[in-house]
Amino acid sequence: MDEAVHPDPKPASSGHDSAFTSVPIEVRVSVGRARPSVAELLRLNPDSVLELDRRVEDPVELYVGDRLIARGQLEELDGEQAGQLAVRLTEVASDNGSF
Repeated sequence: MDEAVHPDPKPASSGHDSAFTSVPIEVRVSVGRARPSVAELLRLNPDSVLELDRRVEDPVELYVGDRLIARGQLEELDGEQAGQLAVRLTEVASDNGSF
C-alpha cells in the first residue's frame, strides 16, 4: 500500500507552541470490543476466536488516554516497512472533541 507518513516535525503554528509539543505520547488504536460471559472467558484457548462488535471495513478509533482523538482505516505498509500495520486518518476531533 503506502509508505509510512510521519507528521511534519514543525507544523504550522496552532497556539500550542511550548516545550511539551515534542514530548512523545501513547496513542491507543481500538479495533472493537467483545462482551463474553465469564464462562466464555474461562473456555478461551490459543485457537479460540473472540467475536468483536465491528466489521473489518469499519473505522478504528484512536485514543489518547480516554479521549477519542481520531478515526481511521487500518492499512498495511509496503516497501521497507512491508507488513507494518498503520492507520490512515479519516476524521480528526476538533479541540472541543467533536468531529
